[in-house]
Amino acid sequence: MSINRPVPDYELADTLELTTAEQVRAISDPLRTTILQLLHERAATVSELATAVGRPKSTVAHHVKVLSDAGILQVVRTRKVRAIEERFYGRAARMFFVGLGRQGKDGQLPHDFNDFEVAAEESKPAYDAGRMRSFIRHARIPEERAAEFWQQVDALIHRFDQLPRAGDTTYGFAVGLYPMVDYPTLPPAEDEA
Repeated sequence: MSINRPVPDYELADTLELTTAEQVRAISDPLRTTILQLLHERAATVSELATAVGRPKSTVAHHVKVLSDAGILQVVRTRKVRAIEERFYGRAARMFFVGLGRQGKDGQLPHDFNDFEVAAEESKPAYDAGRMRSFIRHARIPEERAAEFWQQVDALIHRFDQLPRAGDTTYGFAVGLYPMVDYPTLPPAEDEA
């Protein structure tokens, strides 16, 4: 499969802040996450999604409805097939993020799901096959520098999201930046004291 077209094949917002518990719950289901990833490539019907994930159409239709009701999916186009209107669904935005420290109208937001837990599970076959590319680094830096660095990472994430789909292999890309309160640090050097 050697396709080189812009992704996805429909208009969508760049980001969408998730502000309700319903929205966060909607994206925390593994099948719904897979559906969102598939729709990042192009708009698709429930039938196409069901075929892609190997699940019954009724199951996929339920999950698409949950995502649509939460404002995370939208109908991006339709077509008539034997007098029936077929809907093509697309994401509401390229990137979703949980409004940290905020409450939605319906109360406290649940914690965002752990992307690294998902990545660890997804990446195991690549690790076992010796095809895993990863690293971890630590740096003692001020909060402002961490925020600046994350802006650069965010730009790289957007570049990765917008790559034209080509080839036969799907790659996962996991990133994170987190404070480590109890990480050991060296005392100041003698010339700094």
